[in-house]
Amino acid sequence: MTKQPNPTLKAILEYGPLVAFFIAYLKLKDEIFTIGGTDYQGFIVVTAGFIPLFLISTGLLWKLTGHLSRMQAVTAVLIVVFGGLSVWFNDERFFKMKPTLIYLLFGGILGFGLMRGESYLKSVMEGLMPLKHDGWMILTKRVAGLFIALAVLNETIWRTMDTETWVYFKTFGLPAAIFLFFMFQTKLFQTYSIAETKEGDEDAG
Repeated sequence: MTKQPNPTLKAILEYGPLVAFFIAYLKLKDEIFTIGGTDYQGFIVVTAGFIPLFLISTGLLWKLTGHLSRMQAVTAVLIVVFGGLSVWFNDERFFKMKPTLIYLLFGGILGFGLMRGESYLKSVMEGLMPLKHDGWMILTKRVAGLFIALAVLNETIWRTMDTETWVYFKTFGLPAAIFLFFMFQTKLFQTYSIAETKEGDEDAG
């Protein structure tokens, strides 16, 4: 059963690890840590700390809400896998690839659903905004396109720019892009909202 936790606490658990990663990176980015005879850059050490922090936050969020979406579960797995690979091989590229793979995976899943005439996005977000079927299909196409675009953008930035630029992009750019995307979907929500349709029918009657 899904519970409704305090919104502030929920936001802290969702975004706290990312903010902590950003702050820790700024403090340790120029440091070199020698562990077991191997030198690790600050980015790798911060990544190693981010993994358990993210898992703890996700676990607390699960306990508070009684629910963990497939998207959250997949994200947690990929963070462990690719963050772990970065630490194990002492190579930051694995962790930088992680957003690319997440967005490609989610975009691909949504695209597969669309080919079957279904909106998998509906099963994740229906409780937040009830829409008619056509609305869900249009929104799903747009979100799938967004995910593919973000995957390409992430690859471009980490491969062509320095690590600090990528960290700023990961911390602020990606969330801002998703926020702005949904802000620009207002007309779609108004047009296909079930609540709006019912209200219109009542007025007509």
